[in-house]
Amino acid sequence: MSYEFSVDHRGLFEERTGQFLSFGLPVSDLEELRASINSTWADAPGGWSYEWSALAAKYSADGNHSLAAMIYGIAKFPVLANESRRRALQNQVDEYVKAAPGFGLEFERRILSLPYRSGEIELPVHILSVDGRYEDAPVLLLSGGVDGWKMDMHPLASAFAKNAGVTVVAFDQPGTGESPVPLDAFGDEVIDGLVSTARALGNGQVAHLGVSFGGNFAVRSGLTGAVDAVINIGAPVKGAFETANAERLVYGMGDIVGNALGFDAPATKEALVQGLRAFDRSDLMAADDGRTPMLVVNGADDVHIPLSDTTLFEERPNTQVHVIPDAGHCAVTKLPELTPMMIDWLRDALSGTAPRTGR
Repeated sequence: MSYEFSVDHRGLFEERTGQFLSFGLPVSDLEELRASINSTWADAPGGWSYEWSALAAKYSADGNHSLAAMIYGIAKFPVLANESRRRALQNQVDEYVKAAPGFGLEFERRILSLPYRSGEIELPVHILSVDGRYEDAPVLLLSGGVDGWKMDMHPLASAFAKNAGVTVVAFDQPGTGESPVPLDAFGDEVIDGLVSTARALGNGQVAHLGVSFGGNFAVRSGLTGAVDAVINIGAPVKGAFETANAERLVYGMGDIVGNALGFDAPATKEALVQGLRAFDRSDLMAADDGRTPMLVVNGADDVHIPLSDTTLFEERPNTQVHVIPDAGHCAVTKLPELTPMMIDWLRDALSGTAPRTGR
């Protein structure tokens, strides 16, 4: 289920310019599209998906499949609420696979069968490795959040696969992308299945990196002791699920989350909060013994996630917390400079030498 909702395309540009440029989009293209787009949902000239897809097709025709994939990722933003967005997602997959020989990594697209509600689902994942010898390295599970999905996370996935000594398994969290299930309490089963698959795939060590809502699942993986290390970038954990925070969501984020939850029309704030309560990890945090090392990162100026959802980890043992000044949600504009630090931390955490506290 999905639905279109009221959101000004100019607001999408305002909030996401830094993120789009971080994907490698040329500034000239961004400004050209900013001037030509006049509708969020129209599948016609001037429509968001229409114009971004046309630009992506040009790069594809020129043989630049990597940039075409990233631009189709923008074309599908923010949700798969109509045929043009779903077409853009499929085009992104096709271009990403075509771009894979240029990644400088071994690449595999694999369909996993994972447990879900007494049955199984099929979830496509992308595996990135320096040499394809999965059994010799730890596995890093990596996902984005409700509107930035596995292929949009390629810069992070590539950097960790090349430099952290891990095999990266990138996936779409429940309620997003190619995931066939909504964002609900049963989604934890999917993550548990991914962890089990990752342990069998690699050398037995598994880490979990989640960006935005994906960080919520990563936090759970750490608090339950399911994985050996966690990196949480900008996760909602507790305060984000309170009514007061739902009431201040901007740039269509409430409806983006509503789509992920499986609603087929705009929901009341009360219904939205009710749907999100399953992801309040307070009880797990209260019972946590801190044995799984965690790195927690977010921007100090996040408009979506209250700062308290980051700073509450400062009291947790075996945890480093970094609040990045002059940065917004997930510190996305600072991620290129933060990534080497995160890679070093993960290497140390998996070898047992990461500092147990610090900021």
